[in-house]
Amino acid sequence: MIVDRAWAERNLGYDPVARKPPAETFALKKAAAPNAKPEDYQREMIDFDSEGPEGTALFAFSKATGLSRYTDIPWPKAIAPKTGGKPGKGSGPLPRADVLVVTWTVDEGHALSRVLTPGKDSSNDYVHYTHNYAKIAKTMSRRSPAVMLKRLGTYWTCTIGEKKVIVFKSDSHMSQDTDKHLPKNDVLPNAVVWKQIVEEVQPKLVITTGTGGGIGKQFEVGDVIVSPYVHFVSRKWLKKAPYAAGVYKGSAPKTKFFATAQKLFKINAKQLPPDNTRPPKIIKSTGVSTSVATTDFFGFDTSENFYKLWKLGDLSEMGDAVLGLVMKQMGAKAPHWICVRNVSDPQIKKENMNINQQANMAAAIYKHFGRWSSVCSAIVCWALIAA
Repeated sequence: MIVDRAWAERNLGYDPVARKPPAETFALKKAAAPNAKPEDYQREMIDFDSEGPEGTALFAFSKATGLSRYTDIPWPKAIAPKTGGKPGKGSGPLPRADVLVVTWTVDEGHALSRVLTPGKDSSNDYVHYTHNYAKIAKTMSRRSPAVMLKRLGTYWTCTIGEKKVIVFKSDSHMSQDTDKHLPKNDVLPNAVVWKQIVEEVQPKLVITTGTGGGIGKQFEVGDVIVSPYVHFVSRKWLKKAPYAAGVYKGSAPKTKFFATAQKLFKINAKQLPPDNTRPPKIIKSTGVSTSVATTDFFGFDTSENFYKLWKLGDLSEMGDAVLGLVMKQMGAKAPHWICVRNVSDPQIKKENMNINQQANMAAAIYKHFGRWSSVCSAIVCWALIAA
């Protein structure tokens, strides 16, 4: 899939280049401005809340749909996700569990919680996690979501079969925790958070999951990349880090329930772009060239390869390699881990758009379909845990 302004008109209900949505449809004022930059749209994608006032405004303006249209998934009974009771106060360590699942943006959190903890929402219900917050926050930028929200994340628990799962929505982000500079000790605040929560939960499996930009026109919105490989693509503020070109390998996925997962995609697939030509696929990475690429800049795939992402992976995002880095540092004590990323943004045709306008297009597509593509990756997380 390669999208252009005509695609946007058909699938979003408007051309974001010719007609930018009203300011009230944005979570970030800078992103609503006529001179918004790609980094502003990046933060907009992190903060946008389809369940909040900006979501309500977007639904009134466009063809976007909210999770009120989510259809409950008919899980196999013995391994259906079962929401746990309130897990604790959040000021202390996370409880131990077999699996730790971590996601990142507000809308990814809504989708993941809807799928894995039915009846509980990551924003409205989950426990605020503040263990060692004061200490870690001192190393963060004042504009970090964690600092602004005064917490490291939110969490709840569920069981899938006999496995206990911690579902964690992180407010710490590699791309937002510093003012785009490498800390003096080379230690990213997000790496500190990762290490802390993994050591507390002591899981057998860690899954990092969320949205990303598909690299290549073969991908459609809703496709899910399952990758034991992740690597840093550092061209900006991380280019002098000792791990700037770090490549990490986790564990091969257990695919027993992948066919079931693909069938379950269909329940909510009608909320994905009407121009999709097929049901979402699960794509298994076989090496670095088909992996998840973690960039230290907000990049996305374009028809002219503006960000030079081709052949660097199947999907780009801005954080998963931090998990790989921490797991390598933990050595033999590290649990199994894997990346599960959905394609929320397909390749964008340059057409007559400059890069700021293309970034606007990417953010608009995410804001319309990111929660729905995240439902697909959440189902894949279920499949990995159940196997």
